[in-house]
Amino acid sequence: MSKTNRGRFFEDYQLGEVLHHAVPRTVGAGERALYHALYPARHALYSADSFAQSCGLKASPLDDMIAFHIVFGKTVPDVSLNAVANLGYAQGRWLRPVWPGDTLRAESEVIGLKQNSNGKTGVVWVRTTGLNQHDEKVLDYVRWVMVRKGDIDAPAPETIVPDLPDALSVDQLHIPQGLDFSNYDFARAGEPHRWGDYEVGEKIDHVDGVTIEEAEHMMATRLWQNTAKVHFDTSARPDGSRLIYGGHVISMARTLSFNGLANAQMVVGLNGGAHANPCLAGDTIRAWSEVLDKAETSAPGVGAVRLRLVATKGGAPFELRDAAGKYRPEVLLDLDYWALMPR
Repeated sequence: MSKTNRGRFFEDYQLGEVLHHAVPRTVGAGERALYHALYPARHALYSADSFAQSCGLKASPLDDMIAFHIVFGKTVPDVSLNAVANLGYAQGRWLRPVWPGDTLRAESEVIGLKQNSNGKTGVVWVRTTGLNQHDEKVLDYVRWVMVRKGDIDAPAPETIVPDLPDALSVDQLHIPQGLDFSNYDFARAGEPHRWGDYEVGEKIDHVDGVTIEEAEHMMATRLWQNTAKVHFDTSARPDGSRLIYGGHVISMARTLSFNGLANAQMVVGLNGGAHANPCLAGDTIRAWSEVLDKAETSAPGVGAVRLRLVATKGGAPFELRDAAGKYRPEVLLDLDYWALMPR
């Protein structure tokens, strides 16, 4: 029996199988500092204990995307080590804040399988749950991945494609206990715009851009313990390039969105997302957003806003698809999420 792990191939997955991912990880202030070094993250709730305490929390939690990246990274050896590409996300929910000192682990259930027509790859759908040291759920989401077959002659499984709703409803969102934006300090947050200032259909150009460097994206991928071959090994892709981890693009676009959405403080729901085109070192990421929906919540002073976040590597803002309905070649990311904002 081999002592080494070659990773799973498409034919190795079974519908309903539960994968318990190694290795638990205790997170702390170091992850916050590295996150803020890698991305231009400035949302006040994740930057200052005093600001978070004025909003009813005990201290500043770790950024939502830190929790996402760490849980995601745990799944890679069992889900996407032999992936061609990560294709999309749905039904993501941040269920409770992650605090410095928490220990995170992850498990996934295989909920869908579909072999591609070329017979060389297939798509695997998993529902992943991140848990803390108290076995409390902190995050769950669905993602689907295109995975290579190890044995081209292996029989195709029965095709099961999960039925995933287009979006989470507001009552499915979890608002952190104690969160209160009644006395929100707009000056310290960086912008005066509140929930009522945004209109459904409004589009916002976030203006700024960041060029992706090879060293930075590899540092980030190591930080999240993401071992997918396409991010490290130049022989894993036909053109010899290293594919930028899609989560790196998500975090970069989210932090660029501060310019125009500084008060969209907490990400609490991930309705859907697609990595429309590959991102490579040297690409300059820009971002724009569209307001898709708004809703009131029961938390004092807190509103929910549903946003489309689009990351591009060029082109004019607000252009998403071509005449045929396909993503334009400069579009890298199309993400649909819920955020909490002061009313």
